[in-house]
Amino acid sequence: MQRRMRTKQVAIFRVAVFRLKGMYLVSPIPQEDVLVVPRHVLEQAGLFQGFCGDVEKYLPALLDPNQTSWMPRDRAEEDTSFKQLIPYCLLAWLGPNGVAQYFSYTRGGGQGEARLRSKRSIGIGGHIASTDGQYGDNASYEAGMLRELNEEVAISTSFTSRCVGLINDDATPVGSVHLGIVHVLELQSPDVESRETDLIECGFESLEELLAEREHFETWSQIALNAVQAGSLGRSF
Repeated sequence: MQRRMRTKQVAIFRVAVFRLKGMYLVSPIPQEDVLVVPRHVLEQAGLFQGFCGDVEKYLPALLDPNQTSWMPRDRAEEDTSFKQLIPYCLLAWLGPNGVAQYFSYTRGGGQGEARLRSKRSIGIGGHIASTDGQYGDNASYEAGMLRELNEEVAISTSFTSRCVGLINDDATPVGSVHLGIVHVLELQSPDVESRETDLIECGFESLEELLAEREHFETWSQIALNAVQAGSLGRSF
């Protein structure tokens, strides 16, 4: 009952109110509520830096609706006592030469996370919003992951999906408030197009080609590329 009452009190969008010269002005910009989990839940399961492939150890605790909650995104971006759960999807297909190819892109200047703009990435995903589900559980997470995929790219081929690990990077301001959940989508063909004007320079490249440009990628992508190179994501195809 307590959980149900709490979720009913969570607004899908919050309205920012500012006080100016004794008057309250209502901002037209909606404030998004995002899925978070207390940092101590991660610490209890086992804090790590970089990539961890032990999905079954972490996910049940991280997506426990008794632990998760919805928080205004602007607050979550500054509160390091919580981690925002972020699906991070790698799109891969087996090229004609039998070598796996991975989808990559560059984040344009209009991307929501200013600290990642102009960086290259191999991960598709974003925040789980309160519009994705009521309870902040597995169902909410899955709905949010599919929504983010559909918003950012058009995948015109069949694929299978595997959850392969997690990314934690407390060495950067962005990473200190986010936790990546890594999925590999194995595509039958490279029929993927950007739906976002701010996802540019899109295409598939081999791991060798991506590693040659590693320093231009965002930190999570660098961690993911290292995991692919080490074979930590399992053998694709």
